[in-house]
Amino acid sequence: MPFARKTTRRSLLTAAAVSAALALTGCVAGEGSGGQQAANAAAAGSGTLNIDFATYNPLSLVIKKKGWLEAALKDQGVSVKWVQSAGSNKANEALRSGAVDVGSTAGSAALLAKANGSPIKTIDIYSQPEWAALVTKAGSGISTVADLKGKSVAATKGTDPYFFLLQSLSEAGLSAKDVTVQNLQHADGRAALENGSVDAWSGLDPIMAGAEQKGAKLFYRNLSFNTYGFLNATEAFLKDKPKQAQAVVNAYEKARAWAVANPDETAQILADAASLDPAVAKTVVLQRSNLDVDPAPGEAQRKVLAKIGPTFVETGDVASQQQIDDAVASLLDDSLVKKADPSAIKDS
Repeated sequence: MPFARKTTRRSLLTAAAVSAALALTGCVAGEGSGGQQAANAAAAGSGTLNIDFATYNPLSLVIKKKGWLEAALKDQGVSVKWVQSAGSNKANEALRSGAVDVGSTAGSAALLAKANGSPIKTIDIYSQPEWAALVTKAGSGISTVADLKGKSVAATKGTDPYFFLLQSLSEAGLSAKDVTVQNLQHADGRAALENGSVDAWSGLDPIMAGAEQKGAKLFYRNLSFNTYGFLNATEAFLKDKPKQAQAVVNAYEKARAWAVANPDETAQILADAASLDPAVAKTVVLQRSNLDVDPAPGEAQRKVLAKIGPTFVETGDVASQQQIDDAVASLLDDSLVKKADPSAIKDS
């Protein structure tokens, strides 16, 4: 999918600064005197924002590199702690434990976590990627999904590549019982494929693009089996620190516009962060990432989640369809995107 696809969301990127400022500085009735209100605001704003960055989320890398959040939150007395997520499963673990306030996952992983009780909301859509595919080595004899029957496949459970594998198997008339799934983190899955420990790997970019450059074969691709990139925040963070939450979304929308305008530099930032050949990083950013997507979580994402949800129940990852339905109904929150003001984020 082309990187710089034009969309009609530009109006979101030009939200009125006055409205955003009012939303960010509005007082709560009944807090007491002006001095007490100021003290309360200072207490709510102080501390540390714990936020993840991930090589599968290029916008997070841009924001981290540019220092925009540090500059935006300095006046609130807030420092920024960046925590790397090695996969959606790790981001979900960090959100559930409180190690991060904001974390990057695939849509499928966010739904899985929410359905199983994780108190999170999706506050921004950071990409519409084709970041997962089925991969094998040249000369393996595997060229179709049906060829996986009886074979071993590496996949990271709780992430888009794992659910990509399940959907691919189902489409081919197979199930997870027809293969041996080796639950390995993404980088370890690539290593297992290359050293012959597994026959195939359900890969994730940019690691997958690096393997492809070294001769690995992407033998099955399906854009519709890739769920969106979801930026999630804990409900406690959204309730207790709304100004910080708005600053995060403002920064993401500034990064989106900047990345669309500067794709080559975005690819270089990814290459540096992930130790990738710049050509591989360009493949990921220019060909397999759509960062210029409508950032407001909404109906497009609900449709994707409703499609993948029953698979979680079938595999036993979620106990009931009711949990899926409740999660789909309550996960997405577009309120911060609707108030987003990228111009509030100044260059550091």
